[in-house]
Amino acid sequence: MKSYLDFEKPIAELEAKIAELRALGASGEAVGIEDEVQRLEAKVEQALRELYATLTPWQKTGVARHPERPHFVDYVTALIEDFTPLAGDRRFAEDQAIVGGLGRFRGRPVMVIGHEKGSDTDSRLRHNFGMARPEGYRKAIRLMETADRFGLPVIALVDTAGAFPGIEAEERGQAEAIARSTEACLNLTTPNVAVIIGEGGSGGAIAIATANTVLMLEHSIYSVISPEGAASILWRDAAKAQDAATNMKITSADLVRLGVIDGVIQEPLGGAHRSPDLAVAAAADAIERALARFAGMSGQAVRDERRRKFLKIGRDL
Repeated sequence: MKSYLDFEKPIAELEAKIAELRALGASGEAVGIEDEVQRLEAKVEQALRELYATLTPWQKTGVARHPERPHFVDYVTALIEDFTPLAGDRRFAEDQAIVGGLGRFRGRPVMVIGHEKGSDTDSRLRHNFGMARPEGYRKAIRLMETADRFGLPVIALVDTAGAFPGIEAEERGQAEAIARSTEACLNLTTPNVAVIIGEGGSGGAIAIATANTVLMLEHSIYSVISPEGAASILWRDAAKAQDAATNMKITSADLVRLGVIDGVIQEPLGGAHRSPDLAVAAAADAIERALARFAGMSGQAVRDERRRKFLKIGRDL
């Protein structure tokens, strides 16, 4: 059963009517309904085009968080051959909010790291809704250092509301772990590509997204804090999250214009959650193009370019 966002109510009504007509046709209770189904499908497509061409930042936030949007495990299943997960930070524990391991991307050995939110109650609890603790970032550091040692590109798939804010995470050095993970990204002598596939929240995202090339899916969001968190701080009212989202410049269009990201990956009509396979394939093509740019480049040149890129952000505004 599809999940619809609030602004998709007209689409839900049309698709419910289509489903009803098809059920009648299948039961033999109605004949000659195909023309009406086609007419309604055309209306759905037109409505989706109009809706998704004018999404507000708050509506995009809803799309980025859609439960049926493809997650890290979906990308890995579709794109990475011979994926071998690597667990643990070798210090404290295994944090399943961040998943990573070795595999082949279109025939090329790579290290893949990303946030996994989970897709049902059990998996969401197991993965802590994609909110990593310090051991998750220390695992990411370990995997990045391994990739650097063996000359493997790093692909990071980002989808988190932010790092876990619990007391135990702070006690184990959350801020330091995020800073060290960001440093590990900057120190890589192999190219790294980060894709914001859903929500890119705060240091929890930047810890693995400090990459040579940072891409965003069209309807994903990337911000220093969630709109709800910003509203609570600025207005002491989380209900003003919509105002915060509008003013924070969290959309892909805003961030590519500001030079924070390097490119936008177009999503299928109606968002990645309506056609996950097409969204994953588009991301794969963009990742391949990004990695191809570094062919023949020395490790020092790769590192220097990455550092220059981040130092340049905001200077030309």
